Amino acid sequence: MQPKSNIVHLPVYQPGKPIEEVKRELGLTEVIKLASNENPFGCSEQAKQAIMSELDNTSLYPDGGAVALTQTLAEHLGVSGDQLIFGAGSDEVILMIARAFLVKGDETVMADETFPQYKHNAEIEHATIVEVPLRDGKHDLPAMLAKVNERTKIIWICNPNNPTGTIVTREELDAFLSEVPPHVLVILDEAYCEYIGDPSYPDGVDYVKQYKNVIALRTFSKIYGLASLRIGYGIGHPEVIRYVNQVREPFNTTRYAQAAARASILDTAFIDSCRERNAEGLQYLKEQFDRLGLSYFEPYGNFVMVDVKQPSQAVFDGLLRKGIIARARWTYYPTHIRITVGSREQNEKFIQALEQVLQELAVQS
Repeated sequence: MQPKSNIVHLPVYQPGKPIEEVKRELGLTEVIKLASNENPFGCSEQAKQAIMSELDNTSLYPDGGAVALTQTLAEHLGVSGDQLIFGAGSDEVILMIARAFLVKGDETVMADETFPQYKHNAEIEHATIVEVPLRDGKHDLPAMLAKVNERTKIIWICNPNNPTGTIVTREELDAFLSEVPPHVLVILDEAYCEYIGDPSYPDGVDYVKQYKNVIALRTFSKIYGLASLRIGYGIGHPEVIRYVNQVREPFNTTRYAQAAARASILDTAFIDSCRERNAEGLQYLKEQFDRLGLSYFEPYGNFVMVDVKQPSQAVFDGLLRKGIIARARWTYYPTHIRITVGSREQNEKFIQALEQVLQELAVQS
């Protein structure tokens, strides 16, 4: 059997190490996972009740059009139902966009250190990847714009950027989009947008209403705490969404995911609480990094990318032995780790472990 030649070299996505695997490998009884930007506060109790209510319907296919969820989300966002498309996480919406629009010979522009699924799916579709270096951890929009030509089909902007956590401001995005040619699709990946209260942060929905060539991506995996259910969505112009819908697999989101997502949208108190507790956690981590003399990119989501001044894999390994799962091995930031904001107790244990690991590495060097 011979696979497609362009996928042979592709790396398989490596998620954060599972908690049970680390416990088993290292003989630990307590492990804290701060590697995948999951919500440490779980999900809405209303979402749990909605899942339970669907148990008797397990033998039935889900609503392929997600009609009830579409109506609730459309009202929540102030858009029409034909502007929405759902996927098994926003990852699948990325896949569908690449499948719908990219062919061999097309070019697609993205940052050089960003969410890897943009590049992964573009390569599967034989597109030419144009990577633009981040500037101080941020998307360099003028440099990205300079790479646009008649072959450019899609530009990907992760806002806030994963892994650096930095944002593109409304002013920067306004200037950028005013210059992007209408034949180029601009994807605003806003997986962490619900965490952000900064007035300079742009709302992708505003741009979808203004530009036909903009799609905003969001997910229920992060602040909503539904990561295991795999459900996310895209917002765009009805015609553009229809094209994406034409390559969507039938029944691609489950009954449980649709019901839980709908209930989560309505539980605004839970989201407000998570946002506030995350802000407290961010402040604590920033203060501790300042105390330790460690620089970091200004964070806007529920994670921080910090320069630990040591090879990131060595710090990762040291933290792992102490029961903390972080994220390391970044191509352009070899001494940085990315850490998810946990609960207060988790954050304190992480800082304690980090101090110990850095002291141990300093003695060894």
